[in-house]
Amino acid sequence: MPDLLLELRSEEIPARMQRKAAGDLRKMLTDGLVEAGLTYEAAREYWTPRRLALDIRGLTARSKDIREEIKGPSTTAPEQAVQGFLRKAGLSSVAEAHVHSDPKKGDFYVAHVSKPGRAAEEIIAGLVPDIIRNFPWPKSMRWGPASAKPGSLRWVRPLQSILCTFGPETEEPVVVDFEIDGIRSGNVTYGHRFHAPGEITVRRFDDYVSKLEAAKVVLDADRRKEIILADARNLAFANGLDLVEDEGLLEEVSGLVEWPVVLMGAFEDAFLAIPAEVIRLTIRANQKCFVTSRPISPLEGEMSAKPTEGVGTTGRDSLSHTEDAGAPHETTPSALPGISPSRGEISELSNRFILTANIEASDGGKEIAQGNGKVVRARLSDALYFWTTDQGDLPDLAELEASARKFGLDLKKPLDQRIARLDHLNVTFHAKLGTQGARVERIRRLAEELAPLVGADPALAARAAVLAKADLTTEVVGEFPELQGAMGRKYALLQGEHPSVAAAIEEHYKPQGPSDYVPSDPVSIAVALADKLDTLVGFWAIDEKPTGSKDPYALRRAALGVVRILVENRIRLGLTTIFGSASMNYTVGNIDQVRDLLAFFHDRLKVYLRDQGARHDLIDAVITPQSDDLLQIVRRVEALGTFLDTENGKNLLAGTKRAANILAAEEKKKTAIAETVEPALFREDAEKSLFAAVNQAEKQAGEAIQNEDFSAAMLALSVLREPVDSFFERVLVNDEDQAVRANRLALLARIRAATDQVADFSKIAG
Repeated sequence: MPDLLLELRSEEIPARMQRKAAGDLRKMLTDGLVEAGLTYEAAREYWTPRRLALDIRGLTARSKDIREEIKGPSTTAPEQAVQGFLRKAGLSSVAEAHVHSDPKKGDFYVAHVSKPGRAAEEIIAGLVPDIIRNFPWPKSMRWGPASAKPGSLRWVRPLQSILCTFGPETEEPVVVDFEIDGIRSGNVTYGHRFHAPGEITVRRFDDYVSKLEAAKVVLDADRRKEIILADARNLAFANGLDLVEDEGLLEEVSGLVEWPVVLMGAFEDAFLAIPAEVIRLTIRANQKCFVTSRPISPLEGEMSAKPTEGVGTTGRDSLSHTEDAGAPHETTPSALPGISPSRGEISELSNRFILTANIEASDGGKEIAQGNGKVVRARLSDALYFWTTDQGDLPDLAELEASARKFGLDLKKPLDQRIARLDHLNVTFHAKLGTQGARVERIRRLAEELAPLVGADPALAARAAVLAKADLTTEVVGEFPELQGAMGRKYALLQGEHPSVAAAIEEHYKPQGPSDYVPSDPVSIAVALADKLDTLVGFWAIDEKPTGSKDPYALRRAALGVVRILVENRIRLGLTTIFGSASMNYTVGNIDQVRDLLAFFHDRLKVYLRDQGARHDLIDAVITPQSDDLLQIVRRVEALGTFLDTENGKNLLAGTKRAANILAAEEKKKTAIAETVEPALFREDAEKSLFAAVNQAEKQAGEAIQNEDFSAAMLALSVLREPVDSFFERVLVNDEDQAVRANRLALLARIRAATDQVADFSKIAG
């Protein structure tokens, strides 16, 4: 079976686009080959900064001949229908069609169409140019003299050559010949831009890889990552240091080099006064370099190190829509891999960093490392300025006194100054929801109300809520929005705030996604809930809800955050009451959409529970439109699932569903059902036994639910199993006597009412 090798070589492709582009190329080409009638055994994509490559093994040499019958209209059909059939079948006249007969439908036309197979080279030569012209780059460009012509070729960067060979291992492969905008396919590629820029003639994939390797090009991106990581670890270890690993940076760096050469640079120890997060972000963002740390002793590790947990989502999903130039934007903070101040910091950073060059320099990389060191020092100088400036006084303190009185701030403290400035500048949070200062006031009031409900000190919760957004106006966060919250925590500790207040400043953004950690400190919980609930109620009040896949204000994430905080901390909270308290903060719109917002929370809870493995039908059986205690819903689902795993549960489910189905059918027919059960109308012992059992189960289950003991409620209902089974075995519900029938249907309604106390059994599968 022949193999296909395809390479599209260009100027440097942005690292962030490479992996997806290679996957798109594989999918587009293999889909096209299959659609054309070819099959293949395996396909794998490769990429470097200057090339996308595809290795397809076991590709059939020719598509099969196709013979098919296309059924047409009746021979008596109108001429227009007949002509449409001829066009579809590719026939020039009705004389080329065959007539078939059907005993019921009569005579009708049939076209016997034969399509000869095509050589794989012909199919490939037609597919690849079309793929290149329609490739889904996020951004593309035209270049050269041809760019002035309409319809000229677009590519992410100027396309320079196309390599395309095809053939079995036992024979000399052929070049699949095609041309696109003056670039003709061939069997030639080129090596490393500096080390081996000459032509390389290629036969098939194996010698393609080996010849590129000899020309200083490592084709496999994952192998480049392994080389960079191993060499970086070894270089750090050789210098008595540990590499601070970063998977995202490793992925990016591997897309910047074809021949990775790992080097070490340095900066002055004085810069280590800057927080580790700031140093790392500065070096990462500006120079794409890794930082290193000094190893800690086992004893130090036991005393201070904490495991790093979930990492926040990346991106800048802004909740700030400012109208004032230079206003701070509240973004989604994202912790750096390996550094999360509230969940365990890395050990002390060193003044050495690891960089990845794309060449083997004659001086061993000394000049490259020194050049990177100069740039790093300049960037760190800026960062040091930001860090020290944030701890000094603002120049406009006299103008901030009114805001300071409003929030009870101490203008001798840097964070207090910055929240006062945020309020004083009237920075817009949202055009319809007022300023950031007004929002801080709303969050403070709500956090104070929530504090006793979650076991927090109201005064600490209020203080944390006031300072939570203060770091939005700091220089460091202005440069690195990813550090909002984290820097607020650091600055809070520097000015002597309570540790719970400092933690809440960072953790009120948490959790940022399904894998992010959930705050557990009561003050953090109070402020995190207040922040998210204020956002949700506010946007519901102005009717700015998520629609379809669009969620510009990350409201689904906020609701899921509330769900996780309440459920994972086992907190009981009536959301309807909190919605009412939060809505009182607004002077715009109204909050008569509480039911809709509660339904939105139900949807998020369903997603969360399904991800935890809960059955969707059990969730639906427990949730009612009025359910506003999320933890109680979870406990009901847990108890119901446990009960239904028992034989009693399975049998009771079958009996109650039978009762519910009979009731539903009779209610649909508007059959008379007695309002109450009358024991005097019982004719069978099974009726009497069931009535007694229902009375007992209903009472005991109700008492258990009042005590919120859902397992006990299920156990109380389990006594219904035998009397229900016996009732359906011995009693005919639809008795000829109308009064008896209505009484028996009323008894079934009692069964439904008893079980409905814990769940709607009719929604449970099985």
